[in-house]
Amino acid sequence: MTITMRPARSATSLFFEAKIFKAIVSTAIIFTLAHPGYLLAADKPVAATTAPAFQVDPFWPQPLPNHWVLGSAIGVGVDSRDHVFVIHRRNSFNERTEIGAATEPPTSECCIPAPNILEFDPQGNLVNAWGGPGEGYVWPASNHGLSLDPKDNIWIGGNGAKDSHILKFSRDGQFLQQIGTPGQDGDSNSMEHFGRVAKISFDAAANEAYVSDGYTNKRVAVLDTDTGAFKRYWGAYGNKPDDTNLGRYHPDDPLAQQFRNPVHCAEPSRDGLVYVCDRANDRIQVFKLDGTFVTEKRIAPKTLGDGSVWDIAFSRDKDQKYLYLADGKNMKVYILDRASLSILTSFGDGGRQPGQFFAVHSIATDSKGNIFTTETYEGKRVQKFSYRGLETVTTKDQGALWGKVKN
Repeated sequence: MTITMRPARSATSLFFEAKIFKAIVSTAIIFTLAHPGYLLAADKPVAATTAPAFQVDPFWPQPLPNHWVLGSAIGVGVDSRDHVFVIHRRNSFNERTEIGAATEPPTSECCIPAPNILEFDPQGNLVNAWGGPGEGYVWPASNHGLSLDPKDNIWIGGNGAKDSHILKFSRDGQFLQQIGTPGQDGDSNSMEHFGRVAKISFDAAANEAYVSDGYTNKRVAVLDTDTGAFKRYWGAYGNKPDDTNLGRYHPDDPLAQQFRNPVHCAEPSRDGLVYVCDRANDRIQVFKLDGTFVTEKRIAPKTLGDGSVWDIAFSRDKDQKYLYLADGKNMKVYILDRASLSILTSFGDGGRQPGQFFAVHSIATDSKGNIFTTETYEGKRVQKFSYRGLETVTTKDQGALWGKVKN
């Protein structure tokens, strides 16, 4: 074996290399001091506080059967038995690289799009799968969102170009109701149909459904959960909705007096408030149940494009003390104190390993306080984050919750 030795560097060469290295380090220090936002988020300390703690479960769910794979996963909900329901888009695959077994003729042994709605038991076993077009209803061109009402019925919306209705099924897939007329243009003041619904949430005490309406319309609409009858609706700040195109969001512009599309969630809490995801405006707006504006909170307000406020779930304690916010653009989940809307910490980061995210889209909790998330675009998965209790947090961004062992 021949070993080639590098020639020794001269003293002059070493001197100039040291000068260059010193200049690079000095420049980096000056830049960091002038631009603190470029520091690694996980390195930013915060005052010690108490917050819910989680750890990703890399073994949940169990592998799917039949060579099935998930597409863009755009909804997750949990029923009274802690069964987890996930909805995804079967038309979101690259035929050549992802679903060769589903082409005609097949080009490979794997894979095949799973049915639209998958049901997992608490251990992550797949126990049922269904969904898609059927008799008596119009399946959305682009199904979007999944929620379970207090009777464990499943509601879904859609954000296809002419998806102007909501579908309601029993949890085993029996069609129950179609609300609104499919194929209509958007109209934020219509009492007959919707404008590309993102999600539906529920107030059990009032028997009301809160509709995030949506990708064309710019409002929250409230329905009777049993009949589907319209009861009321409102826009940003409780204003009458206006469908005027606001143009692109800019963080330095005056705060928009209407929602931007999409209105991505509207979550009622037990104490009579509604938390609305004004996604592209990078803000949560809070209302009373009648649409009276209460307050708002801007989240990562320099986020452009897809926005930062994607979905909301509450902690499962009696007072719903904490609010969990999915931010698909910045690839993380924030933990907020619900009363003050102050951010306590966050977890996750961009990536494909367990505990990381690629466009985290939807979020839900089970009775034990565990968090479930789904990822859209090319993320195409569901993850479970096991609740560990309340712990002291000193880090603004925790990164991937991976490999942590509770003492």
